[in-house]
Amino acid sequence: MKTIDIWLLVFPGFVLLDATGPAQVFGSANDEARDAGLPQPYRIRMIAPGGGPVTSTCGVTVLTAPLPAAGRNLAGSTLIVSGGRGMEEADGAHDPAMVRWVARAAGRVGRCCAVCSGAFVLAHAGLLDGRRAVTHWLDAAALQAQFPAIDVHDDAIYIKDGPLYTSAGIAAGMDLALSLVAEDRGHAAGLAVAKRMVVFFKRPGGQRQFSSQLLAQADPQDVHARLIAWLRPRLRQQIDVDQMAAACALSVRTLHRRLRQAANLSPGQLLLRLRMEAACGLLERPGMTVKRAASQSGFGNEYNLRRAFAAQLGVVPSDYQARFG
Repeated sequence: MKTIDIWLLVFPGFVLLDATGPAQVFGSANDEARDAGLPQPYRIRMIAPGGGPVTSTCGVTVLTAPLPAAGRNLAGSTLIVSGGRGMEEADGAHDPAMVRWVARAAGRVGRCCAVCSGAFVLAHAGLLDGRRAVTHWLDAAALQAQFPAIDVHDDAIYIKDGPLYTSAGIAAGMDLALSLVAEDRGHAAGLAVAKRMVVFFKRPGGQRQFSSQLLAQADPQDVHARLIAWLRPRLRQQIDVDQMAAACALSVRTLHRRLRQAANLSPGQLLLRLRMEAACGLLERPGMTVKRAASQSGFGNEYNLRRAFAAQLGVVPSDYQARFG
């Protein structure tokens, strides 16, 4: 197959792993090919406006090449935009010229990707309007507020929408890069790279398992926050939508409508999410059993908790406890 150019775009204050994580995935794919006596499938370059040394948030400096010239043929290549401090700013003051370059380059490359808050660069460039996207769970609400035309997801590890790819926070850039390797060279090749790097090929669960404070970001006066405040001390009780509506002094129909507007959730989905967050917190405590976590979080029994974990996070409670307990 033809060698694929990987352009990793960085800027002062970028998150080092946003760029070096995907770079190592593609580098390991090259190692796999070389060991098999095959041509290396990727040519990896770190780029920045003007080129030269660029310093990351942790103080490590990388040497970059300049941005590819406007006349350069980028067909079939992959552009990956890293995230970092300031990328979520609404005014785009970090580098408007870079945003304009990304907007133009996106139409010339085969794939345009963003890691973590690099999604804000794609959003400023107008590339994500009307599309599904994800970013770090801490920044999801800000991305949605600043760019309401984007369908922002707060749980996915990465999302592909046409030629545009976005991923969750920091290490999720490696998950995205592994999926690109599998897309280019097949499932077995992606799995081989994951084994070489000693990482999951497809990580179990979404980023919600790391976002215990995600639901606390709502306006305390809106129906979403008021219902959360009422539900949290009652998670162990049997609760139906009529009780939730009464607690908010709303009709059931109005509660459904307003909750959907505020959080894109039904009352039942919100209750399930709160119970899941409670169960995760309990399983992270020393000495906690799955049975007690099921009872104290409102699931009642281990069977119900296992079903919820399998559906929501893609893991069983005991596996979650082994990783995060």
